Amino acid sequence: MSFKERCGKQVRAAVCAPGFKKNFSYSLLTLCISHALIINEAGAAANTGNASAEESLVVTADASTATAQAQTYTAPATRAGTKMNLTQRDIPQAVSVMTQQRIKDQDLQDVGDALTNVTGISASQNDSERVDFYSRGFYINNYTYDDIPSTQTGAWNFGETDGDSAIYERIDVVRGATGLMTGTGNPGAAINMIRKKADSKTFAGNLSASYGSWDNQRYVADLSGALNDAGTLRGRVVTGYQDQDSWVDRYHKRKKFLYVTVAADITDNTTLDIGYDYQSRNTDGPSWGGLPTWYSNGSKIHYDRSDNPSADWTHYNILSRKVFANLTTNFDNGWQVRLNSTHAESDFDSKLLYVSGYPDQTSGILNTTGSGFAGWYKGLRTQTAVDAYATGPFELSGRQHQLVAGVDYSRQRNRYIYSSSMLSPADIGDWNNWNGDVAEPDWPAWVLSAEDVIRQKSAYSAARFSLADPLSLIIGARYTQYSTHGTTDEMDKNNLTPYGGLVYDINENYSAFASYTSIFQPQTYRDRQGNYLKPITGNDYEAGIKGDWDNSKITASLSVFRIEQENLGQIQSDIYVNNSSENAYKAAKGVVSRGIDFEINGALTDNLKVTFGATRYVAKDASGERTNPYMPQTSLKLFTRYNLPILPELTVGGGINWQNRTYKEATNPAGVTERIHQGSYPLANLFARYQVNKNLSLQGNIKNLFDREYNTNPSGGVAFNEPRNYSVSLNYNF
Repeated sequence: MSFKERCGKQVRAAVCAPGFKKNFSYSLLTLCISHALIINEAGAAANTGNASAEESLVVTADASTATAQAQTYTAPATRAGTKMNLTQRDIPQAVSVMTQQRIKDQDLQDVGDALTNVTGISASQNDSERVDFYSRGFYINNYTYDDIPSTQTGAWNFGETDGDSAIYERIDVVRGATGLMTGTGNPGAAINMIRKKADSKTFAGNLSASYGSWDNQRYVADLSGALNDAGTLRGRVVTGYQDQDSWVDRYHKRKKFLYVTVAADITDNTTLDIGYDYQSRNTDGPSWGGLPTWYSNGSKIHYDRSDNPSADWTHYNILSRKVFANLTTNFDNGWQVRLNSTHAESDFDSKLLYVSGYPDQTSGILNTTGSGFAGWYKGLRTQTAVDAYATGPFELSGRQHQLVAGVDYSRQRNRYIYSSSMLSPADIGDWNNWNGDVAEPDWPAWVLSAEDVIRQKSAYSAARFSLADPLSLIIGARYTQYSTHGTTDEMDKNNLTPYGGLVYDINENYSAFASYTSIFQPQTYRDRQGNYLKPITGNDYEAGIKGDWDNSKITASLSVFRIEQENLGQIQSDIYVNNSSENAYKAAKGVVSRGIDFEINGALTDNLKVTFGATRYVAKDASGERTNPYMPQTSLKLFTRYNLPILPELTVGGGINWQNRTYKEATNPAGVTERIHQGSYPLANLFARYQVNKNLSLQGNIKNLFDREYNTNPSGGVAFNEPRNYSVSLNYNF
């Protein structure tokens, strides 16, 4: 390895070291030493005739550089995957970063919007309030907040993917299995949402107001600054309100959120962050599942995009509250010790109506097997989690390596109650002229649906060994004690999750990698007799090549993967557990997903920023049947922004998301299982921003430019995506 490459590696390690911003003098010293080494080695090389003394490293920083970094689509380093602060190039898995700037450019107002635009992630819209996300053919249930794991279930909506994006600095996504850091989990991906920090010692902020299609009004304030003269106590408040109708009849939604965080520098090396996150969402006219697909004579029903199967009395209200605290100590030797803790309480209250059966094409009356199922559901989820770890460099055999070791504990309690009533075909009336005007049933007494407590106790450790200048080995393991006790299941499982990865620096810009980890995921799915499916087990293999240019201002990756699973739960359309409203599942044997990921992201020039991702996978079980066929196996995602040199106040951009054809299986009126296909489709988007002055900007966005229509409920029923729509926003920065 040349001295230039070696210095680049030293600089990269310094920037990624814990506490780089906090201990800037120490990190700057490392950079200066690297600079001196170059000058010294260059001079020595000149004397021997082997190199030019003109080679040097220049480190500069100015206001324009800071502004450019604030508008980046990339992050210089992340703890995603290993908790060691590494560049994406040094992580032996596919990693994507959704920065705050890209969230603003694309007007992605909640977490779900952001995830839909991440490479390799696809959405399944179960109904108006529940969205599931998939990657590499598998459901994503790993969501972490500042590195603390949280588990999501698709059966109920507690707002995990509906949280407002304004409170997050960025969202990191690791595709593939991440058992080393999350314990249990599916091998699709892990989502790490990084909250905004109180990091400004001067008063600063952003005020924004927007208006869009269907009377969508949104107001957000983001204020931060010092709370004492020394700046050792800082605060930040992000708050907002949103009120909107929809292209769907009788649908209305109101959202309020408040995020408060305070940072205190206890010593020069120790910082305490505490915070509170409050989010409230109230929806009138929510749908539950999709619209019926067929008439009783077997012909397809043609709907308007605005058709809504809900009744006038339906609602879905979610309230979530989180408190958290992070204590971080950075030592002069590069080590960092961190203690994270959080307590979250989320509850929902929903009155819903699901209409099933086959209406008569002429009269619109449901057949004798049809009905309206009215359900009033309430749920409460509380979760307490603590995570403590230490990470930093160490020397062995004359080389410097990195280590992380930690423990965590989480306790999650879920409680669901319901009251339900059946509406007859006569109660529903003429489905052809449905307008939601149906009498609310007399609700019977509340019944306990489920109550359980899930605990995880884990210990983990990983080390990144520098085997040679170009070669590093990451090896680690996590031991997890998992237990579930309650009405849904009784389970106690212990599991050891190994992890291994190799990264080889081909040259200054490219590296090759390979990794392996195992899979362990207990399931709460049940078969038609009510028996719980066995835990999912398996292996995840990945290999590829990554690129990094201009200090991570642009990154790229190409990876191939193979995921092997046993007992993967697969939904059985139109089959329910013990004749209830709960969908039945079956365990698939020998499921294998294999495919390829590609992504390039960042600043191609000073004026042009691009993100482009492509994914192709094939997932089948041992019998050759496709798993989760309602999810696309091929997807492309492109977005760009361009600052016009001739008019620097104007930024324009746009993009397109495309996915291939999918299908689902459903039972038609003749009792025959039929495949219903959703054709491939592109969704195009545009945006423009005009900087009126240094503080004020005006932005416009157009989504679904070509007004493409498709079924958003690929796993059952019929529901439609949003038509072409617009938003206009004013932003004031100070």
